[in-house]
Amino acid sequence: MLHHNGTKRLRTQRLVLRRFRAGDAGAMFDNWASDPKVTQYLTWDAHVSPEQSRAVLASWIGMYEHRDYYHWAIEYKGQAIGSIGVVELSDKDERAVAGYCLGYDYWGKGLMTEALSAVVAYMFETVGLNRLYAYHDIENPASGRVMIKCGMQPEGTFREHLRRKDGTFADVRVYAILRSDYLSAL
Repeated sequence: MLHHNGTKRLRTQRLVLRRFRAGDAGAMFDNWASDPKVTQYLTWDAHVSPEQSRAVLASWIGMYEHRDYYHWAIEYKGQAIGSIGVVELSDKDERAVAGYCLGYDYWGKGLMTEALSAVVAYMFETVGLNRLYAYHDIENPASGRVMIKCGMQPEGTFREHLRRKDGTFADVRVYAILRSDYLSAL
C-alpha cells in the first residue's frame, strides 16, 4: 500500500528539490523550457514565450493539492534549473515512472544524478513504491547513464515506443530499480 505524501521539499548536497512557484516561470523559460537542446527528447516542444512557461507552471502548481502528485523544481544556487517528477503511479502494483529535464548549462555536473537519487530514496522510503522505472530515447544515452548511476538496472528496449517531434518512432531503453535493490544497496 502506498503512503502518498505529495511533493515534499528534499535536500541534497547541492540541490533543493521543491514545489514549483509562480515566480519560477522566468527561470523555467530561460534555463530549460525554451531550449531545443533540452526539449529534443521530451514529449513537449520548446516554449516560445515566458507566458507559455507561466501557463504550464500554473497547471502544475494546481496539481499540488493532490497527495499523489510528485513534481519538483530542481533548485541550484537559488534558481530553478530543471524539473523532475514521478508519473503513472499504480497504487495496486506499487510502481511509477520517473521523468526529468535539466537546463543545458547544468549538464555533465552530476546534478541530475543527485536529483534522481533523492527522488528514488523518497519514493521507496516515504511513499513505499516497490518499483520505479524510467526510459529514454536510444539517441539520448546520457539519460540512461543517469539512471544507472542511481541504481537502476537495464531491462530492455521498447521498440517504436514514442513518436518523435519529426514524426518518426523512437525505440526507448527501459531501466528500473526495485525496493529490494534499493534496500540492499544501503
